[in-house]
Parts: sequence; structure tokens; C-alpha cells
Amino acid sequence: MTDSRNALGFPDPAPPAAPLMPEPWRIAARREETAGVFTFFLEPQPGTTPMRFRPGQFNMLYAFGTGESAISHSGDAERPDGRLVHTIRRVGIVTSALARLREGDTVGVRGPFGTAWPMEEIRGRDLVFVAGGIGLAPLRPAIYHALNHRDHYGRIVILAGARNPDEVLYADELDAWGRLDGVEVRVTVDRATDAWTRNVGVVTRLIPKAGFSPENAVALVCGPEIMMRYTVAEFRKRGVPDERLLVTMERNMKCAVAFCGHCQLGSEFICKDGPVYSFDRIRFWFEQREC
Repeated sequence: MTDSRNALGFPDPAPPAAPLMPEPWRIAARREETAGVFTFFLEPQPGTTPMRFRPGQFNMLYAFGTGESAISHSGDAERPDGRLVHTIRRVGIVTSALARLREGDTVGVRGPFGTAWPMEEIRGRDLVFVAGGIGLAPLRPAIYHALNHRDHYGRIVILAGARNPDEVLYADELDAWGRLDGVEVRVTVDRATDAWTRNVGVVTRLIPKAGFSPENAVALVCGPEIMMRYTVAEFRKRGVPDERLLVTMERNMKCAVAFCGHCQLGSEFICKDGPVYSFDRIRFWFEQREC
């Protein structure tokens, strides 16, 4: 029996045993990150099945009485305590309901779903992570993996952009990563304050300054689609081929198992065939402008 292959051309992660049945997880801790962005640290309730996920996958988080929303994993997949970490931006009805929950409350969890960053397949490469705004959250598990297995990869470059200094996600962690040997971190903001002494401008402007080998690099990119489009163009200028440009897509995922069709993009169901794609596999659909 051969492995099924996903949109990256790599073996699919194992699907959850009961994909449509949410299980109760307790909010063990909650942290405010920036205005409108918060992080849940979830632990299983008695009788709840522990969860293992791969960097890049997502869960469906259910706010009882309101509905559910697709939220990427943003914690360490090798975390020994088994807690799940989800960083969430309050943007709609469901995420606003989640934002009202506090430590000790319960959320429903389904997952994990979707394709993963192919961390095993890209061993030996320079890794360039490019994040726009909250896009750093879906990239964070892959960063943790690369740092946990530092000898498996070449240089690690992390480029992060935000609208202003107050909206830089995981700012303390970015500073800590930048002090590690072989890790380069550059942060930029669209609008600076008087106290800001770092880069100003869109995150794509950091790519020409970054220290990596285009012949050996893999880019992992997450952010608004317009930002990802310009990021891909910048890497192409540096000579990085499309098959080594990895992007993660977010597209109105409702069921997470390709039943409802809400996330369909051409022949692709983002919840099942994505959300992580190599750009050569998604290029045609990615470059289509919506009416």
C-alpha cells in the first residue's frame, strides 16, 4: 500500500480518528499578544484523546453556542506537556466569542487537519521564514522544529513584518531567536514610532538584505495573499525556484474535511489539499484575481 500524496507531493499526515466530533479542551492559560490578538494554551479534559500534530496543520476551535473557526497550530509540536497552543486574531463572530473566554473555560477542538510544512524533506536547506502580521503564528511550529533540530538545517532566517511596533507578534521571542548562532532575525513595520530604531517598510524589502544561499534555500511564507504574491516575486528575483517556495493558504474553511466546498479553489480543497502548498502546485490558482 502506497502513501497518499498531498499538494506538496509529500505523504499526507494521518487524519484525525473522528474528524467531525469536537472534543472538550480546557483553557489552561491565556495570554494577550497584541491588540485583538490572544493565545490559548489548551489542555485535554479527562477522557479527551491527546493530540499530535505536524507544523503547518490547523484545528477547528468551537465556541459553544456560536460556531467554530479554523485556527493554525502555533505551538511546539514536540511540547512534552501535551498542551495545544493557538494564537487567534479577533476578526469575526466566532473569534470574538473565543476572545470572551477565560482561563478555566472549555472549547471544542477538532483536528489536526491539513498538510504540513515538509520539515523532513527540506533537511539540509537554508530556511527563510517570511511572515506578515499574524502570519508568524502558523510559521512558529516550523521555526520551533528547526531550532529543536538545529543540526538538520543550514542558516535560519526569520523576516517578520507588522503594521506598527505595537503589533509585532512574539516580539520577545523574535529577539531571543536573533541571539542564537546561525539565526538571522529582521523585523520591519509599515509605520514607525519615534522609539523604533529598526527597519521601516514592507517585509519584502528585507529579502534582498537577508543572508541565505538561493541555490540551497527554501522559503516558508505566511501572510495576506497580496503580501505572499510580492514575496514570491522577490524570491524569484533571487533565483529561488517555485518548488522551493512554500506558502500556506487561508480560505474560508468550514468543515475541514472537504465536504462543504466553502474553501474550494479551482480543483483544490484548501482544508484537505492544503493549507501548505509548494508554489509550483498552486501557482495558477494563486495568481487568479477574484471578482
